[in-house]
Amino acid sequence: MKLARMQTPDGVVSGRYEDGVLTTDHGEYVAGRDGDLTAPCSPSALYCVGRNFAETLDQMDYDRPDEPDFFIKPPASVIGPEQPVRYPDWTEELTYAGELVAVIDERCRDVDEDDVPEVVRGYTVLNDVDALDQQGRTARKAFDTSAPLGPWVETDLDPREIDMETVINGETRQEANTELMLFDPYEIVSFLSRRFTLRPGDAIAFGSPANPGTVAPGDTVEITYEGVGTLRNDVVGETH
Repeated sequence: MKLARMQTPDGVVSGRYEDGVLTTDHGEYVAGRDGDLTAPCSPSALYCVGRNFAETLDQMDYDRPDEPDFFIKPPASVIGPEQPVRYPDWTEELTYAGELVAVIDERCRDVDEDDVPEVVRGYTVLNDVDALDQQGRTARKAFDTSAPLGPWVETDLDPREIDMETVINGETRQEANTELMLFDPYEIVSFLSRRFTLRPGDAIAFGSPANPGTVAPGDTVEITYEGVGTLRNDVVGETH
């Protein structure tokens, strides 16, 4: 089942999404007519794991981590599908990373790996936008529109062996399978739950394979995870 959120003139509504129609407790909304899909959750924090694919370690010349290596993007960085990624005027090296994301369904802490499916609402897709020429991970990764999220949450998914692809302007830039992760999604959710009290709507991203190249204003980024869907966003100039 797909769960989505839609921005309408009267505010954000949420419900089950199928064939362009969002069904809520109060009626049906047609995408494009009654509103547009927005980020499928509203996280208090977006926990992102890096260095989780061996080819990324090779690309960036990183050491293999002994445990998940994570950072946090703030809620202010989140945008939804089809919303523009703004290319900041303070960077000259903006890149992308197609990532699978778990959305938490209930307040929880100290979750065993075997119990992770019980606390996860489902899975969505993130573009971890990164200004590579900035100093420090937070400066690189935490800014307005640096976390496109969507297009919906898929509730019926085993995340451990699914294909992914990132396409920019029709060219495939990333291609991998989640079985190549160093730490699988259940391990990561359990690991983070020992450090944080996770809240409904919180998002946990599991890292990205090697991502050759950068993006520029005018580019279209499409990230697809098998069984979930495709997150699509255009890159625009800061003054667009």
